[in-house]
Amino acid sequence: MGLADLRLPSSVAPPAPPKWRRTGRRRLRQLATAGPFILPSLAGVVVFLLIPVVLVLLLSFVKWNFLQPPHWAGFANFVTMARYHHVFHSLAITAYYVLWNIPVQTVIALALAMLLNRRLPGMGLFRALYVLPYMSTPVAMAVVWSWLFQAQNGLVNRLLLIAGLHGPNWLGDQATALPVIAMMATWQYAGYNMLFFLAGLQTIPSQLYESASIDGASGWQQFRRITLPLLNPTMLFVLVTDVIGSFQVFDQVYVTTQGGPGSATEVINYNIYATGFQNFDVGSASAMSLLLFGVILVITVLQFRFFRNRTTYEVS
Repeated sequence: MGLADLRLPSSVAPPAPPKWRRTGRRRLRQLATAGPFILPSLAGVVVFLLIPVVLVLLLSFVKWNFLQPPHWAGFANFVTMARYHHVFHSLAITAYYVLWNIPVQTVIALALAMLLNRRLPGMGLFRALYVLPYMSTPVAMAVVWSWLFQAQNGLVNRLLLIAGLHGPNWLGDQATALPVIAMMATWQYAGYNMLFFLAGLQTIPSQLYESASIDGASGWQQFRRITLPLLNPTMLFVLVTDVIGSFQVFDQVYVTTQGGPGSATEVINYNIYATGFQNFDVGSASAMSLLLFGVILVITVLQFRFFRNRTTYEVS
């Protein structure tokens, strides 16, 4: 029998490759197609996010002052951080700032969104005006607010003087410095958050409000029973991003008070900066950064758990 006799008949097809192999090949082709498009963003994430996080983690276990070579310190930086109260004092001040900023900012943003969720002439212009403060940089905004709240020549105290009132030293008083900085952040970001609430409001079917009105529900009842529950996905996004951003506040404090008066505005990010770049203690600054990361992570997880069973993404 020759080799020709061992060939398969032309009508018999070779066996098809297994399904897992076909799926793997298809995914490789898809990855090869998408790779050039996602590579720039992936490179940015690796260079500006992943590598710095790894470096901070490594630096938290060493002693380094920028001048001498770093040497291994183990958990000494964390032990030192736990012994001195100034780190947790800065964390408490940051939490106080968050409690000042987030509730007021969220309420104002939601109220603006409900006011601007109307089909009236020029409404687009008003929406754009409320977003304009967000377009400014935090440093520029801090410079303007420092001038507004100057004790002697500030515009706010001059207006109070016209009304017969003597305004305090807003940024030089421990009782008012941090609330003023929180007001600054509210002014800058309330209009930005308003856009998200506005988008969420426009996804709620109007039939729900019409049915509630027919059933005799008041405006407050409609807001509490329809608007708020269906805005939970938007509320989750706004609160998570705002809390993360508020715990990372730095620019406004650096420009306006530099942690003063005393330590009334010494938020954790400013303390990290002072420890690393003024006291040249890179290891301790890195350990404080990890502490801040842990606090933000815990609060974010709690927010997701709180909203998990209260969120509706679709309305049938």
